[in-house]
Amino acid sequence: MTCIAIVTDGKKTVIGGDSAGVAGYSLAVRKDTKVFTKKDASGVPWLFGFTDSFRMGELIQFELKLPKMTEKDRRNPYRHMVKHFIPATRKCLSTGGFTKIKDNRERGGVFVASVLGKIFVIGSDFQVEEPQYPFHAIGCGGDIALGSLYTSVLEKDLVKRVRTALEAAQGFSAGVREPFIILASS
Repeated sequence: MTCIAIVTDGKKTVIGGDSAGVAGYSLAVRKDTKVFTKKDASGVPWLFGFTDSFRMGELIQFELKLPKMTEKDRRNPYRHMVKHFIPATRKCLSTGGFTKIKDNRERGGVFVASVLGKIFVIGSDFQVEEPQYPFHAIGCGGDIALGSLYTSVLEKDLVKRVRTALEAAQGFSAGVREPFIILASS
């Protein structure tokens, strides 16, 4: 299930997600969203989009206390993600009963986070990826959306790029459905 598409020009970031909840052959179009905004302790706005589990998204949206970004962190957001954000996220998801331990390894879910014009992809093993390109997509429709984002790189309208990527994913993935929720941060 799911397609989350995100694109940034370094100042403005746009994220979009579909509304499908899929379990086997069952589909539910959900009112609760897979993308949301949240401010950290410093008032810095973040964008989030998740796959895997609505419970994980609920915990990140409503329970996670985003760590304050220092000036050093603002100069190197990747460092902040690894040193401060991931430990806080692991604690939140563990306390919320979401993480699993198998073969002595803690597992969560996959989601994207954006802050200060940067995109970060958090893997199920809590690794932090900063994509080479100023866009990314995750979920069962992610590869389709990535193709759309790649071919629309000359389009200046970031909302249009995200919407088109989600439409492409819906067209070719059974696990992606409208309505699409699109949010922006600048």
